[in-house]
Amino acid sequence: MPPHSDIVKVAIEWPGANAQLIEIDQKKPLSSIIREVCDGWSLSGSEQFALRYADGPQLYITEQSRSEMKNGTILRLAISPARAARQLLDRIQSHGIDARLEALKELAKLSADPTFATEFINMEGIGTLARLVESGTHFGEMLAFTLTAFLELMDHGIVSWDLISLSFIKQIAGYVNQPMVDVSILQRSLAILESMVLNSHSLYHRVAQDITVGQLIGHLQVSNQEIQTYAIALINALFLKAPEDRRQEMASTLAQKHLRSIILNHVIRGNRPIKAEMAHQLYVLQVLTFNLLEERMMTKMDPSDQAQRDIIFELRRIAFDGENDPSGTEKRKAMYTKDYKMLGFTNHVNPAMDFTQTPPGMLALDNMLYLAKLHQDTYIRIVLENSSREDKHECPFGRCAIELTRMLCEILQVGELPNEGCNDYHPMFFTHDRAWEEFFCVCIQLLNKTWKEMRATAEDFNKVMQVVREQITRALAMKPSSLDHLKGKLRGLSYSEILRLRQSERMSQDDFQSPPIIELRERIQPEILELIKQQRLNRLCEGSCFRKLGNRRRQEKFWFCRLSLNHKVLHYGDLDESPQGEVPLELLTDKIPVSDIKSVVTGKDCPHMKEKSALKQNKEVLELAFSVLYDPDENLNFVAPNKYEYCVWTDGLCALLGREMGSDLTRSDLDTLISMEMKLRLLDLENIAIPEAPPPVPKEPSTYNFTYNYG
Repeated sequence: MPPHSDIVKVAIEWPGANAQLIEIDQKKPLSSIIREVCDGWSLSGSEQFALRYADGPQLYITEQSRSEMKNGTILRLAISPARAARQLLDRIQSHGIDARLEALKELAKLSADPTFATEFINMEGIGTLARLVESGTHFGEMLAFTLTAFLELMDHGIVSWDLISLSFIKQIAGYVNQPMVDVSILQRSLAILESMVLNSHSLYHRVAQDITVGQLIGHLQVSNQEIQTYAIALINALFLKAPEDRRQEMASTLAQKHLRSIILNHVIRGNRPIKAEMAHQLYVLQVLTFNLLEERMMTKMDPSDQAQRDIIFELRRIAFDGENDPSGTEKRKAMYTKDYKMLGFTNHVNPAMDFTQTPPGMLALDNMLYLAKLHQDTYIRIVLENSSREDKHECPFGRCAIELTRMLCEILQVGELPNEGCNDYHPMFFTHDRAWEEFFCVCIQLLNKTWKEMRATAEDFNKVMQVVREQITRALAMKPSSLDHLKGKLRGLSYSEILRLRQSERMSQDDFQSPPIIELRERIQPEILELIKQQRLNRLCEGSCFRKLGNRRRQEKFWFCRLSLNHKVLHYGDLDESPQGEVPLELLTDKIPVSDIKSVVTGKDCPHMKEKSALKQNKEVLELAFSVLYDPDENLNFVAPNKYEYCVWTDGLCALLGREMGSDLTRSDLDTLISMEMKLRLLDLENIAIPEAPPPVPKEPSTYNFTYNYG
């Protein structure tokens, strides 16, 4: 008798027959199991059959994937992948239009299966599909299914994109450049071109020759957000893979075509909410646009370059109204040194030396010149009001501008690759053609204002910069919709407000350090931890939706997982789309007994992360990954949609297994709830009405002999 863990109880269906309820021995060859199933229905030639899942993606079951079968799974006996591939290949080349359409429709569905895809590709199926496209004889649904199948097959990575012919590329590009084309064909064509650009250096050049940026921008002016998303994704791919010498040229072309204003008016301010993938593509475009600043950020100033030195002379001229230079060389030199000191440079004799450190390099000088020329009144006011002060509280404009530029580069991660899964775009950066420079101008005024509010001196420089960084990051987190909104947010984040926020946020750490309070905290902590534990378990019972990450992020596939109300079983299953509200247990066909769970692992220890590269775009996915390991040597892999869900699920699973909850969220919740409970208890003590009475008899001092002022 095989061990219980090797037996899986399933139902197997066959059209026109009663389902078979069988026990599958996982140690037994799959071919033997299929033979027994065929015998049960008196079907000959068992080698021509295979097992597939009846629900969800309906994937074929192989020796490699059979371990994923669970008790209660419904399977279907189907023709083998090789036989299905041969039949479909023959049918899509038939003369009957209806038969060919049905074959292509079935092929589009089956191509997502890696087992079928391997068989179809080995029969030169991709070449057949490519020739159908190149012929130009397919239209409408037939062409849409052909392109879908082609893209699904190529996404398995079995065949190199470099093998794609030039005529195929031209045909696909033609669909994108046509003024009127079916939406489904346009979507798939844009996705195919994006994959070509991202997966082949040689194809990038071919696609870049055949695709007009103007036509892509035209696709952003439609009402279909899916088309807009695919169009921006292709623009991003062309931007990302372009040689460095072509990126600036492409950026200029996009600016001439008013890409920014079109995105602002037709996407960001459109009538429809921004979906997750569109937000990601806007974030990628934002990152790639800011990365154009990297060259200047990493370029040191050449003190011997007269053209670069003339920029510093121009800053001096604008600030001090072009005062006549004295005739003598020594007098002129002394006057320049005095002026450069008033401009706030560290090196008064040769301020060019201030720009030799990278980052921020020449980018800081570019920002200063933009402020001086485009916001001249602001520039002159900042310089003169600080140069005229003699109380050691002057704000050194030059030094501040250089350090601020470095800080903004860090905050906006200039030079970093986009992170996969990140949706952190800022609408305000799409409201101005010179958004970076305008952002700097807003922030340098903030810095000057904060310096005065702090009554800072040169010794306080680093403290001021820390406060300014906090002001900027807090304001950005509010996602202001325009630069004017940013100014409003920053006005509300004065130095006094930052101090208030800091004090409020660290009250649990700083205000409760006396021994009686620490003892009270220790008494309260267990019951608060139990509350948090129950909240986490309740959240697991509600369940969460997780996204399956594939080669193409826009073709999103989802699955849902939730804990049973008795906390004994994890139920999960695939979904066609992201659910609205709770998913009933009946729709979740797979389950794991909690008693079988051995451990929960996170990050790089997860089975599905061990093959991930260390590229920056995978860093965020790595931080959101966790896996449930259960008997016998199996795992259920997750990638949380955000940090909050990650913390809730990892904490909840640890609580379920009787282990310590250790996420940042739990520590934060613990501190917050304990502080709230302590305040309530202390307030209760303060509010006790004490009746008049004779002086009390002296007694032992109270355990909580303290006073607490809640001003």
